[in-house]
Amino acid sequence: MNRHALITGASRGIGRATAGKFAEAGYDLTITCRSNTSMLSELADGLRDRFGITCDIFTGDLSDPENVRALFKDIKDIDVLVNNAGISHHGLLQDMTCEEWRSVIGCNLDSAFYCCRSAIPLMLKKKSGRIINISSVWGEHGASMEAAYSASKGGLNALTKALARELGPSGIRVNAIACGLIDTEMNAIYNKEEILSIIEDIPEDRIGQPEDVAELALMLASCNDYLTGQIITLDGGWT
Repeated sequence: MNRHALITGASRGIGRATAGKFAEAGYDLTITCRSNTSMLSELADGLRDRFGITCDIFTGDLSDPENVRALFKDIKDIDVLVNNAGISHHGLLQDMTCEEWRSVIGCNLDSAFYCCRSAIPLMLKKKSGRIINISSVWGEHGASMEAAYSASKGGLNALTKALARELGPSGIRVNAIACGLIDTEMNAIYNKEEILSIIEDIPEDRIGQPEDVAELALMLASCNDYLTGQIITLDGGWT
C-alpha cells in the first residue's frame, strides 16, 4: 500500500514540483488549489498516467475551515502533509486594507493550522507522520514592503517549532523549509534588473527553482526521525 501525501497549493510553482517529486517516489496524493481546477486536474491526470499512483484533487480556499473539513471528509489515512498554499502582498503597511491583511494571514497561516488540526488525528492513530511547512527567509528576517507575508511566515515558523514539541512523543515530525528567492509567479514583482541584483548577493549565483524545494520536502518526508522542529533555510547562502 502506497504512502499518502497531501500537498496544498499544488497547481503551480513549488506545490506543483513537490507533487511531481512525491508521485515519482510512489506516493498516492491529494492535491489542492484555491481556484484553478483545470490546471490542477491536468497535473493530476499527468501524474496518474506517468507514475501509476492515485491522485485526488480538491479546489477551495483553505483559509475557510469548512473547506478544510470537506477536504478531509474522504481522507482516511495520511503520512505526509505539505502546507504549501501561500500568497504574497507587496506594499506599504499603512496602505494595506484589513481584507488584504486577513487574506495573506488566512492563506499562509490559518490554512496550515486548519490542515494540521485535521491531519494530526489521522497520524496519531498510527503514531507516525510528517508535517512539512513551506516558509520563507522573510519569516525570520522580515522584508520591507512585505510585512503581512513576513508575519504570516514568522507565525508558521513558530507553529512548526511548537508542534514539533507537542507531537514528537507521538512519532510525528514537524519541520519547515525557509525558502529564499524561488523562481515562481509569486516573485514576478521583481524585474530583470532587480533579480540580477539579488543574484549578485547569492553565493550559488542563481535563484532557486521549485524543484530545489520539492527535493528537500521529499527528503524531509523520510529522513532521520531525530530531525524535527527545524526551520531549514534553502536560499543558496543568501541570508
